[in-house]
Amino acid sequence: MNKSDGPSSKRSITTATKITIGRLLLIPVFVGFAVYYGQTVSEGTPVELYRWLAVATFILASVSDALDGYIARKFNQHSRLGKILDPAADKGLMLAAVITLTFSSWPGGLPLWLTTIIISRDVLLILGALLLNHVAGHVRIRAHWTGKVATCFQMVLLAWVMLQFPEGVLKQVILAIAGTFTFLSAVLYVTDGIHQAQASGHGEAEND
Repeated sequence: MNKSDGPSSKRSITTATKITIGRLLLIPVFVGFAVYYGQTVSEGTPVELYRWLAVATFILASVSDALDGYIARKFNQHSRLGKILDPAADKGLMLAAVITLTFSSWPGGLPLWLTTIIISRDVLLILGALLLNHVAGHVRIRAHWTGKVATCFQMVLLAWVMLQFPEGVLKQVILAIAGTFTFLSAVLYVTDGIHQAQASGHGEAEND
C-alpha cells in the first residue's frame, strides 16, 4: 500500500468549516432555551434566564457566521463542504428562530402571516433550484438587494422580540417592510429562475 493511501493523506476539515458545524449544533441549543422560556411564560412564571440564554446562543451563532467567513477568506479555507454547510447553517438558524418565536409563547412573538411568507419563499427557492438544476443541468442563485433588505428587517424583528422591545407603530412598520421585501424577493428569484430556464432552451413551447 502506498503512503498516499494512508490516513495521513486524507484532507482534514478546515477551521472555517468546523466553526460552521458548531453553528449548526447551536441551532437546537437555541431552540431548546427558547421553547423552555415560552413554556415558563405560558405557565405564568417566566424564567428570564432561559430567554437570555436563548439570546446569547443566537448572538454567538450569528457572530460565528461572520467569523467563519473571515477565516475562509483570510486563510483561503474555501471548501466544497463549507459551501454547502454555510448557507444551510444560516438558513437553519433563521428559520429556527422565526418558527420558534411564532409558535412558542414568547411575548410579542412574530405573526403567523410573516412566518408563512418566509417559509413559503424558502421552500419555493429550494424546489425551484432543484427543478432548474434537473431540467437545465445548472442553476445560479444570484443574491438580490430585495432579499438582503428582507433578511435585514427579519433580523431586526427577531432582535425586537427576543429583547422584548415595546409594541407599537414602529414594530408594525418593520413587520410590513419585512413582509413586503420577503415577498418581492421571492417574485424576483422565481422570475430569474424562469429566465434561466428559457436561456437553457427548456422554457419554450415544443413544436409538433
